[in-house]
Formats: sequence, C-alpha cells, structure tokens
Amino acid sequence: MAKMGPYRVGLGVILGAAGIGLFYYFYKQKRKKSWWRGSSKGPNARSLQNALGSQEYTDIIQPHNQVPLRQGPIEGGDNSPYTPFLTHEEQAEVLNRLDFVLKSLIELRHEVEELRNSLQGLAGEIIGEVRSHLEDSQKAVRRKRFAFPRERSDSAGSSSIYFTASSGTVNTDGESEGGYTTANAESDYDRETDKESEEDENSCDTVRTARRDSLDLVNEDEATLTFDSAVEEELSQLLHQADQLHSGSDQEKKEGFQLLLNNKLVYSCKQEFLWRLARAYSDMYEITDDAEEKKSYAADGKEEAERGLQMGGQIAECHQWYAVLCGQYSEHESIQRRIQAGHVFKKHIDQAIALKPDDPKSFYLLGRWCYQVSHLGWLERKTASALYEEPPTATLQDALQNFLKAENLRAGFSKAGRVYIAKCYSELGNNTAAAHWLTLASELPIITKEDAESNKEIEEMQAVSEA
Repeated sequence: MAKMGPYRVGLGVILGAAGIGLFYYFYKQKRKKSWWRGSSKGPNARSLQNALGSQEYTDIIQPHNQVPLRQGPIEGGDNSPYTPFLTHEEQAEVLNRLDFVLKSLIELRHEVEELRNSLQGLAGEIIGEVRSHLEDSQKAVRRKRFAFPRERSDSAGSSSIYFTASSGTVNTDGESEGGYTTANAESDYDRETDKESEEDENSCDTVRTARRDSLDLVNEDEATLTFDSAVEEELSQLLHQADQLHSGSDQEKKEGFQLLLNNKLVYSCKQEFLWRLARAYSDMYEITDDAEEKKSYAADGKEEAERGLQMGGQIAECHQWYAVLCGQYSEHESIQRRIQAGHVFKKHIDQAIALKPDDPKSFYLLGRWCYQVSHLGWLERKTASALYEEPPTATLQDALQNFLKAENLRAGFSKAGRVYIAKCYSELGNNTAAAHWLTLASELPIITKEDAESNKEIEEMQAVSEA
C-alpha cells in the first residue's frame, strides 16, 4: 500500500488537471457564444470587422450554406437588422427552380436561333425568286422591244471583186515589187474580210434569234387569242342554249338550270353567265312547291346576282334578276322585311330600265311593283311610313302605264301582263277594255306555271263579268 501511494497521487493530479481543463473549455465556449450574440450592437462587432476584414466578417456572420430571405428592420421594433435564413429544404427548392429557369432560358435561346436562321433562309429564297422574276420580266421586255437590224449586203464579196480588178491592172509580173506589195495587201485584206465575215455572221445570228423570238411571241399571242376566242365561242353557245331552255317548259327550265350549274366552275367569272344562273334559280323557285326549297333557291340566286353586280353594275339583267330574287325571298319574311325588299326592288328595276330602256320585262316588273303598292293595306302603309321618311307610293294608273309600255315594246310579251292590264282597267271602271285584254290574254299559249295561273284568273274574271 505504501508503494502505490505516489502512483495514486500522480493519477489524481492528472484527473484534476483534466477536470480543470474541461471546465475552462466550457467556460470559454459559453463566453464565446454570448460574445457572438452581442457583437451586432456593441463595439466588439466593429473591432472584429476591422480586425478580420469585411469579407471574412460576412463569411462568419452569414455562412455559405444559409441564404438570407429578407434584411431590414422589423416593423414596430428597433432598428436592429433582422436576417432570417432559409432551411436546407427551402434552399434545395430554390436551387431546383433556378435550375429549371436556367434550362428554360437555354432552350428558348436555341429556339430563337433556329427561328432566326429559318427566317434568314426564307428571306433569301424570297429575294432569289423576286430577282429571278424581275430578270425574266426584263428579258421579256427587251425581247419585245428588240429593234431588228437591217440585213447587211455582201460587203466582203463586193470588196473582193473590186480589189481583184484593180490588182489585175497593177500586177503584171508575179516577182515584181508591186506584186509583193499586192500580195501583202491581199493578206491584210483577207484578215479584214474574215473579221467582217465573222461580224456579219454574228449579226445574222442575232437577227435570226430575234426573229425566232418574235415569231414565238407572235405564236403565243395567236395561241392565246385562239384559245380566248374558242372559250368565248363555247360560252356564247352555252348562253344561247340556256336562253332557249329558259323560254321553254318547266322541264326545259330544269335542264337549263342543271346545265348552268355544271359549268359554274368554268364561267363563274363572267357576268353574262352569272345573271343567267340567277335567272335559272328564279325559274326553279317558280317551279317547286316546297316552301323551304323556294326560300333556298331564292337565297342562292340572290347571291349569284349580287356577285354579278360586284363585278360592275353596267348590265341591266344583273339588276333585273337581283330585284326579282329579292322579291321572291321576301315572300317568306315579315312585313317589315317585305317593305324593305320592295324598296330594293324598285331601286334596281329603275337602274335596269336606265341601262336598257327597251326591255319589256323591266317595265312589266315595275308595273307589278306599282300594282302591289297601290293595294297595300293599312298595316303595311304604317310600316312603310315608319321605315322611310318618304314611303313608296304608286297608283293603278302608274301600274297600267308600265304594263302597256311592256306590251308596246313586245306584243304578247307575257300572258300575265295582259291579265294585269285587264285587272287595272276593271278596277278603274273600264269593263270594255278589261274584257278586250282578257280575250287577248286567252289567245296566248300556256307554257309556264305562271301562264297556267294567269289562265285560271282569266276564267274567273270572265265568269264574274258574265254574271
């Protein structure tokens, strides 16, 4: 036991020193933490910043693995800076979003570069096409304006003959000096003659080329004129056939309508074709009995006539059949629409008469309009007064004058026209004239559906007059 004493004493000293060291270490750590907490206010922070430098101080205060969310004083508190930090999960989320934005920007830049390259290529192609087109047009203009040079005479032959004759008088000895001079002159002349011959050949080739080009242009123009004349001749035959079918029975009118429809794609740019197609739609309107089909035919025909008017309103028939189809379409509309359609009808019939004053159909249609206006009811007159400051006005006398005008332009123009003349005379009190025109109307043949309806009216009016 006495021998173990010094060992135990040494061990106790070592343990005591270790305990004092640990105590001192924890004490220093505690003071260090308290010093860091108060360093943002006191002079120790400034002294530490001055001693370490601004960058090292920032690295100590704000470690790299923490991102400040907001800096600045807290509202309602003191002026001390408030620096909350993001957590590791939030920092990872922010980095992921920034990475996504960066990738999107890179892709957008690539797309913009591709678009720019494609636009540059497209611009180059457009410029090339425009340039080639301009060059072709300029060549064509130069080709058309080429001034054909007059053919030159055979100057080489004439000069050769002239020189040979003169040399014959001078050259009497082939070995003389004059003969040598003549030989040199002949060799020089041969070279000049060859050059002129080449120039003449080139000019002749140019003339031949110009003549070929001019002949090609003439042939192309002749071919174009021939094609246009052939198209015009075919169109003329088609229109003549359509006019004949329009003047026939209901079955023939249907055939004419189908004929025009089959050629619509070819001649839809011709006004003469369009107003005949509109007329065929009007014929189909009169032939059919179904109300929906009637309205459809009237609407389609109105569009065709309107398309013809848009090409130029100098054809009377375009105005005429547009007015007719407007009136037919309005029969399926309200009173207000019918009054408006009547206003349009009168406007285009007046234009048709102004363009073609010798057409009996326009005066017949104007007479129908006057007759209907003279028989407007009270409600229709009030509607017309509300729509227009000057409502349409017409009398039976106006209608009679227009019907008689159509009859004077072409006697027997319409069976219905003569019936309307008889109606006007009857309502004006001239029964003798009414009976005379009924007799004239009954003499005309029944061809169309309108003629059949007019014949029924003749029988009814004759029965009333006899009673």
